[in-house]
Amino acid sequence: MADLFGLQKLLRSTFFMGQKLEQSLRSTLNNFKSAGQLHYIDQEIDPRYELGALLLLQDRGHSLFFRNIKGFSIPIVGNLLNSRNKIALGLGVERKHLQAICMKALDWGITPVIAAKGPIKEVIYHAPVDIPQLLPVPTWFEKEKGPYITAGVIVAKDPGTDHRNVSIARLRVEGGDLLLAGIAPTHHLSELMRRAHERGGPLEIAIIIGNHPAVLIASQMYVSLGHDEFDIAGGLMNEPLRLVRCESVNLEVPADAEIVLEGTLHADERIEEGLVSEFHGFYENYGEGHAVHIKTATHRFKPIYQTILPGYAAEHILLGAVAIGATTCRTLQKVIPRVKRVLISDGGMGRLHAIITMHRPARGEAKRVIMLAMSTTNLLKLVIVIDDDINPEDWQQVEWAIAARMRGEEDIMIIPGVKSDRCDPQQKNMAVTKVGIVATTRPNDEEPSGKFEYARPPKDVLEKIKRNLAAYLGK
Repeated sequence: MADLFGLQKLLRSTFFMGQKLEQSLRSTLNNFKSAGQLHYIDQEIDPRYELGALLLLQDRGHSLFFRNIKGFSIPIVGNLLNSRNKIALGLGVERKHLQAICMKALDWGITPVIAAKGPIKEVIYHAPVDIPQLLPVPTWFEKEKGPYITAGVIVAKDPGTDHRNVSIARLRVEGGDLLLAGIAPTHHLSELMRRAHERGGPLEIAIIIGNHPAVLIASQMYVSLGHDEFDIAGGLMNEPLRLVRCESVNLEVPADAEIVLEGTLHADERIEEGLVSEFHGFYENYGEGHAVHIKTATHRFKPIYQTILPGYAAEHILLGAVAIGATTCRTLQKVIPRVKRVLISDGGMGRLHAIITMHRPARGEAKRVIMLAMSTTNLLKLVIVIDDDINPEDWQQVEWAIAARMRGEEDIMIIPGVKSDRCDPQQKNMAVTKVGIVATTRPNDEEPSGKFEYARPPKDVLEKIKRNLAAYLGK
């Protein structure tokens, strides 16, 4: 066992850049500041629409720290993880290793440790808790009926097994201690709520606001119910996540978080939600949500409120894209090892489109990958398979592969009437048409030798010029 642990530690450490990560949002902000990625705004900003408008107009720009929030003494940070480079920076890994370290964390997570105390307990509010008075929760879009907590990581436990579940769901502030939780019926949190209701009570939850990037990414991983996402967070940080026990519910939360709301989620208490923004950028009307009653709030001295711009916004889609890409790639590689990478694209809203790279796929193997990806990750409805000599993040290269390597009559799969999800903007009766495109080279026995050989100078000459390129260009 010791040898196995040593091997796991070595493989994990291969991807990290050497520094020891602190486990707080504050340490992340310090790193971003040092890297020139954090911009401070001192003008007074109204959390009702104004803050959201600024985040929207700087969607892929600097991370923004709002020091002066109208009506509140608590600052707000947003657009924190709005690029893959920033996600890698937040995890302390090189960008090229981002998917690899996410996949390693899925298989070799690190069990959290329970600490006796932590900064999250520096200030404690017992019932009654007035959330609108306590927290500067932004109101985002004009047709939504209230302010939404969008970066609140929700912790719950299976009432039968005590296994932990960590996720994010919409949380609308209703007034006083009351929140509305908008949760898809297929999500694990909904299942745990139903199980608690069958046992005769609500589900205890804790809502964590102001998290290290590892906790946010881990919360978005598509894993089986019972797979503890806090283990994944530990794997992403290369050390155990420090937890402390809650005050009024039987749960544990990160010791270095900024704000925690402890309460109960009620299956039998419904609240009409009305129009709400979704990742594709449109409004949806999902009907009723479920009530959450907050019993206790704790926070650090001078807490920082973290938020994520909802709708079709970079941070919102990328948190899902990075996590879904890692879980999908892990599943595919276990069946078809030639799969090298899965990119869930920005244009596909971080949910609906995948570009998969393979190394020399055998005849029919790319189509098999397409079908497996679509069945593994329910939301995917366009999957493009390319060779691993193509950069999936460079759309010009992907389009070149489609133009040069795809035969329409052989390589386009159209599958109508496939079960989908309620959040797909094109679903009809919970079904969509799914499309697969194979844009890979063919096995050698299918093409004349050299027909698709890429034209280049001799390899030794190309390497010589590459080594001395700076000198030739006078740099």
